[in-house]
Amino acid sequence: MSDDYRAVNREYWDDRVAAHAASEDYAVARFADDAAYLSEVVRFDRERLGDLSGLDAVHLQCHIGTDTVSLGRLGARVTGLDQSVPALEQGRALAAAAGVEATFVESDLYGAVDALAGERFDLVYTGVGALNWLPDVRRWGQVVAALLRPGGRLHLREGHPMMWALDEERTDGLLVVKYPYFETAEPLVFEGDGGTYVTTDQVFTKNTTHEWNHGLGEIVMAVIDAGLELTLLEEHTTVPWAALPGMVDTGGGEMRLAEHPERMPATYTLQARRRG
Repeated sequence: MSDDYRAVNREYWDDRVAAHAASEDYAVARFADDAAYLSEVVRFDRERLGDLSGLDAVHLQCHIGTDTVSLGRLGARVTGLDQSVPALEQGRALAAAAGVEATFVESDLYGAVDALAGERFDLVYTGVGALNWLPDVRRWGQVVAALLRPGGRLHLREGHPMMWALDEERTDGLLVVKYPYFETAEPLVFEGDGGTYVTTDQVFTKNTTHEWNHGLGEIVMAVIDAGLELTLLEEHTTVPWAALPGMVDTGGGEMRLAEHPERMPATYTLQARRRG
């Protein structure tokens, strides 16, 4: 497999940064207006994150930095890493407006160790919608382990691989598996319709993505094989966007199936600690 997926996906995200930053879904203005405001994704896992005071934290695949800034507001010395230059520029502007000290570094995920010049962290944080852009989840686990100090921990909340495997266009209420559950050598190539997952009138020109699913067992073993000790794995019926037709708002930015949400894990939270 070539590395073309990086360029294709980077163009896709670059094209959407301005619309995401302007959308009410990301609530960028609230960070400047309310000194206590946290992103909905960080708020969901607030108790699971614990005390971040004085910790060195890195947010991998940070996009426009709303979760990054939120971690800073919880007391962490925070660094955001992403391959999109426009997203990093927005992240810096957001941090400045919010009064949060944050460093933003340009790199794809697999180049993180070199881009961060060997720096080690107490917390590696990854938010929802990140792993599906990576072709090799075991290599991701190795990067995470290399970024952690002994005793440091990983916090991951991600879309559940069962949800990613479902047909997201069905409107009859059935949950039908359409895409691979397990990691595949070749990517799933999607040609989008010019839209995005936030509310916007903008029509985009870069709509091709290369994506991969990773089974929950593959993700867990990637963490364990990298030398980390699994400390938490919790599956959730909610997801922070309308991932499937017929989802309803449960409050706090979370959505779930309107009927029998117990049928499907929509997201999960995973935590692990580097031994020593």
